[in-house]
Amino acid sequence: MLQVGITGGIGSGKTVVCRLFATLGVPVYDADTRAKWVMRHDATLRAELIAAFGPEAYLPSGEQNRTYLAAKAFNDPAELARLNSLVHPRVGADFAQWAAAQRQAGHPYLLKEAALLYESGSYKQLDRIITVYAPQELRQRRVLHRDPHRTPDDVLSIIGKQLSEEEKLQRADFVLYNDDQQPLLPQVLSLHEHLQMLAAVPAAAR
Repeated sequence: MLQVGITGGIGSGKTVVCRLFATLGVPVYDADTRAKWVMRHDATLRAELIAAFGPEAYLPSGEQNRTYLAAKAFNDPAELARLNSLVHPRVGADFAQWAAAQRQAGHPYLLKEAALLYESGSYKQLDRIITVYAPQELRQRRVLHRDPHRTPDDVLSIIGKQLSEEEKLQRADFVLYNDDQQPLLPQVLSLHEHLQMLAAVPAAAR
């Protein structure tokens, strides 16, 4: 089974793209959502996060204290690397288990959606990578419309911590343009057909 990563900067619309693929019957793993689930339900990871960041890492409800963790890690590269070194391997194990189930179900290919696909190193376990592209100004407008609590500086700060769009484009096997200029659906349908054909080719010949 072909394992395909899909990424893009904040506001690029990768979640919209994944919904289109899902309507075509493609299984989609949302790494960011699953990371939140794993952080709450994986007892070993919970213990490691509490040991690393203190009991404030979790709320009384059992949910991770995202505001606290963001304050601790987001603006401190060393602390962010520490957080990622704990979370990413557990999410990787969760993905591997999920992917095995999709393979057993007979799907020709799957998608792994992750904003930090390259930064986390998880791209190394995937066969192909899709980048969803949109110009930065458009991405900023989308995020500010979607998340009115954010400021323009917040968005720029997030963009600054993600891999540049130029590098994502250079490293991608496929690019989907969600720039409000080119229709998105025909691009997705064409790529879906291509990936189905590619999945039918023996791995050694791809």
